[in-house]
This record gives sequence, structure tokens and C-alpha cells, in this order.
Amino acid sequence: MNTRIIDIREHPECLDAAADYFHATWGVPRELYVESMQDSLKEGQSIPRWFLLLRDDAIIGGFGLIENDFMVREDLCPWLCALHIEPAERGQALGGQLLTQGRREAAKLGYDTVYLNTDHIGYYEKYGWRYMGDFMHQEGIPARVYAADAIFD
Repeated sequence: MNTRIIDIREHPECLDAAADYFHATWGVPRELYVESMQDSLKEGQSIPRWFLLLRDDAIIGGFGLIENDFMVREDLCPWLCALHIEPAERGQALGGQLLTQGRREAAKLGYDTVYLNTDHIGYYEKYGWRYMGDFMHQEGIPARVYAADAIFD
């Protein structure tokens, strides 16, 4: 079975399915995903960008590159967000492939560093991400923030 990563910008026909997927996965209002994905389609817009991991034609994961992931640190950009791999697909380093893709996309867009926030400890470090510290989330709670260098090919 074949896996591939697609950019919603290049496959706008997948926008509704992608919005449904991320909404169901993360519980963030679907309208926010739709709005962000529609913004990603605009000419001249570098971010946001949204990516899906497909096995054949089924969505099995994805992520976004956005300006700010609900963090107080508005000086950091871009943020890799909504990383997810379906539970049945885990253990195949697919998340690592998405993280690498995010770092490559950031480089193509002219960024040197990519950031993310998470409550996981140990996962991102395996893929070259550095723990920066706990920064405040807009909701007033601390969040673990990681950084990784963009990958220039």
C-alpha cells in the first residue's frame, strides 16, 4: 500500500475532507480549519499550509504550518501544528516523515526554524527537535515548546 503527502494548496478538492479530519481529530472548530485552509490557497500567501498523509486515498495523518499556534510568543514563526497519525498506522515512523516534510516546507518558504508546542516528552527529540522551554499558551497555561532547523535540500 502506497503512502504520500499532499499539500492542500495543490489539491484544493481535499479541503473539506481535510477540515473534517482535523476537526474530528483535535476538536478545534471546523470553521477555523476551513478558514485557514482557504487562506492557504491564496496566491502569494506563504503560510498557512496544510498537508495530508494518504494511504491510497484514505487520510491517515497530517499537519499544518501556521503563523501562530495559540501561543503568546508571536515572534516565533512558523508553527507546525495538528500533527497526527491514525493509531492503526503508528509505529512506522510516519510521524517522522511528516515532521521532516514540515521542516523542508519551512525552508522552501524561507524560514530557518520551525516551532511546535506539545505535551509529549521524548517523541520530538527523536526527530531532531530541541526543547526550548515552557511558554504561555493564549489560554494562560504553560506549553512545552520545541524548535527544529528547517531542512534546506
